[in-house]
Amino acid sequence: MTDTVIHSACEEISSMTEISTGDGLVTYINVFTVAPENQQRLIELLQYMAREVMPKQPGYVQANIHRGLEGTRVANYNQWRSQADLAAAREDADVRACMEQVLKIATLDLVPYEVVSVHRP
Repeated sequence: MTDTVIHSACEEISSMTEISTGDGLVTYINVFTVAPENQQRLIELLQYMAREVMPKQPGYVQANIHRGLEGTRVANYNQWRSQADLAAAREDADVRACMEQVLKIATLDLVPYEVVSVHRP
């Protein structure tokens, strides 16, 4: 494992998602359905978007990518300052190009949510 890969992995682990109510953020829980042989490729595309493309978009807060253990789903929990910010990002050429690649191998269920309750021990 190279130093770059180790450093990148440590950055991901060290920045825990803070979920809270009343912060005004819009949360999207996107569930992608994908053939098992394309699941890893989808994850890589979403990771690229989360690291390289979305941080350039105004209003982007964070993304968390989850692999479905059954092999056919990937969930992306992401947050934006507003629905308008995400709508504007969808018009960006880089975002559109990445999403074209994603939608060649997966289908998407995109739903906005508001955090209404958080429970911790």
